Formats: sequence, structure tokens, C-alpha cells
Amino acid sequence: MQQFPDGFLWGVASAGHQIEGGNVHSDTWFAEHVRPTVFREPSGEACHGWELWREDVDLAAGMNLNSYRFSVEWARVEPAEGEFSAEALAHYAAIAGYCLARGLAPVVTFNHFTSPHWFAMRAGWLNPEAPALFARYCDRVMAAFGMRIALAVTMNEPDLPAMLAWAGLPPVVRELERATLAAASDAAGVPRYRMSNVVLPEERDAICDGMTAGHRAARAAIKARRPDLPVGFALALVDDQVYGPDASLRDRKRAEVYQRWLELAREDDFIAIQNYERLYYDAERSVNPDGTPAAGGPMTGRDPASLGCCARYAHEETGVPVIVTEHGMQTDDDTERAAFIEPSLRGLRAAMADGVPVLGYHHWTLMDNFEWIFGYEGKLGLHSVDRETFARTPKPSAAVYAALVKEQRRG
Repeated sequence: MQQFPDGFLWGVASAGHQIEGGNVHSDTWFAEHVRPTVFREPSGEACHGWELWREDVDLAAGMNLNSYRFSVEWARVEPAEGEFSAEALAHYAAIAGYCLARGLAPVVTFNHFTSPHWFAMRAGWLNPEAPALFARYCDRVMAAFGMRIALAVTMNEPDLPAMLAWAGLPPVVRELERATLAAASDAAGVPRYRMSNVVLPEERDAICDGMTAGHRAARAAIKARRPDLPVGFALALVDDQVYGPDASLRDRKRAEVYQRWLELAREDDFIAIQNYERLYYDAERSVNPDGTPAAGGPMTGRDPASLGCCARYAHEETGVPVIVTEHGMQTDDDTERAAFIEPSLRGLRAAMADGVPVLGYHHWTLMDNFEWIFGYEGKLGLHSVDRETFARTPKPSAAVYAALVKEQRRG
């Protein structure tokens, strides 16, 4: 594999709610416990990451990496509206400081889907005050440890609701999402309990408007504290390919799912991309790579070429540098994950050789964790986690990735 440039960020990614456990003041925790709920099981203690964060940073450092992406939980920092926790801010400041001590650049996500319970009670991103509330929280984070952050990611995958609209999910899932929000609204005693990763189709555009304004407000708050800090957001990207001569359906998907966000990213210092799959479309429908109809909706395609293609597309549309903040494979067969890493990186390097500025690569994820509505069944980690003792055990893919990085950094 061609050598990556000096200064390239080699990392792994994690997210607070998915690993910390006990995030009791968050909207997701609340929604996990209402009935009915779209969440297969509650997050509970997750990976006990709130207590074991030093061990997790050490795991990343032990893999020869020089970057660690983690998220700050807004619900922990501001558990009640206007009340900020000095303990939580000190906790996340300590993580960033320890990353630096271990030679890891802290890539910090300010909002990885979850928000405070009180924020959701006020209709979440439908609330006209939401952008200012988010910016105030970002300002407090920056005041606490902004000088320790290497890159700031304001929010995670704001395009996900639009992407899921194209995913061919069974109607029962959509019905359960609606029932979850209704149950949460009833349990909270409010007219509209709203989240950013369980979204009603008729509210999607309005929520995207709120998040767009929220990103701009957050970026301004972050830059006000530290103008030199690179700021962007993370976008979910499928490598959408065309089968045949007619690209109209693929292009319509791109317009509906990505266009708003790619235009927004032109104002930023970078665009963070998160890619897991490649899909094919002819003029009328989702198809298999050979052009045959994809029965039951879009087919998930694990093609290592997809990462480089997404980096090219993101840069072409935004004109700003790209950083990969998530990429990996959900599988119980770790040999598949291990074999997927090198060819994916080779494709990414080829895009860079063609002029695409890529700042770094972060594998999702450090360890098997809580994967939202799927609970603990989805396995994407480089380490397994004992659900009772929380012991982390490296999988062969961790050694494969570590060896690739070591070779690159040594060269």
C-alpha cells in the first residue's frame, strides 16, 4: 500500500452513550425505557466506559494510533436546563488531556445523536431556541478544555433520518418509531418529545432546519473561543453507484439525503465522512451489482472501494478537506473485518493520490458497544466486551489494523 503522508491521523472512534453507561439524563435513555419502544434493549451499563476511560485510551494508544475520536454527552454536562456539571466537564477534559499525554489527537464530537431529556421535552431541534441552547453548551465545553481539542465535530450524521427513508425499512419499524415518540411524550407529559435519531417523516425537514442552524451556531461558539480550531460535522455517506446509463434515481437520492449538508460543509474547515456500504441503483429501483432487482429493498454492499469513492464525492461537492470519522463492518466474523481494512485504506490512499485532501481515518469502533435500536447484537468493535465483567479483549482485526498503522507511521 502506498505510504500515507506524515501528520495523517490514524485513529479509532467511540461515542459516549454507546460505551459509557448510565446516561440517565439523556433522551435516548428515556426512550429506551418507555413502552412501546423501538430500542431492542436498554443501554444499561453499556461498556462501563465512564469508569474505564483510561483503559480505553490506553487501548487506542497501544494500537500505534495517534488519534482518538470520542464524544461529550450533553446530557451529562447539562443534566438540567442551564445547570452545568463541573464534574462532567472535568471528566471530559481529563480524557482529552490523557489522550494528549498518550500521543493521541483528541477528535471531539459535541453531539453524537443523544441530547438531554429536557431538550427533547422541549421538542428537540423543532424548538426555535434549540440552536442557541446547543451553542451555549458548546461554549461551556470549549471554556472547559477547548485548548486540548484537535478537531471539533459539532454533530453526528444529521442526514441519517433522510438516509433511512431510502433504506426500505419495514413499515413496522416506522410504526414503532412513531409509537416510541408518542409513548415518550405521554410519559414526559409534553406534547412533542423529539429526538434526532428517531424522526417522523413529516417533521424531517423542520428538524434538519433546526440542526443546520444548530451547527452554524455551534461553529460560531467554538470559533469565538478558539478561532484556529478546525470545525466540521460528520456525514453518513453510502457509496451510491449507478447500474446502466440512467443516473436519475441515484442523483435524486443524493439531492434528498446529502445535498443540504454538503452545501453547509462548504462553510467549514473539513467534512467528516462515515461510510459502511455501497448501493446500486438503476433508473427505477435499487438493484444488485449485476443489475437484478434487489428484493426487499436496497442491498448492503461491503465493497472496500466505497470508502475512497465517498471521499472523492465529499471533496468534489464541498471543496474542503475530508476526514474519515467512521468506517468498519458489522459482522460476527472478525476475519471479514480484518480483511476489509487494508483494501479500504488502499482505495482511500488512491483518492488522495488523485488530489483529495484526507486528514485522517478512524475505524468504528474501538469495542463492541450499544448500537442504538439494535442493542448489543451489532458487532463492529476491534475489541470484544464481556457483558458482565466489561473486560475488553482484542480481536484479530485489532492486531491487523495496528500492524498496518505501525508500518505506515514507521515509513
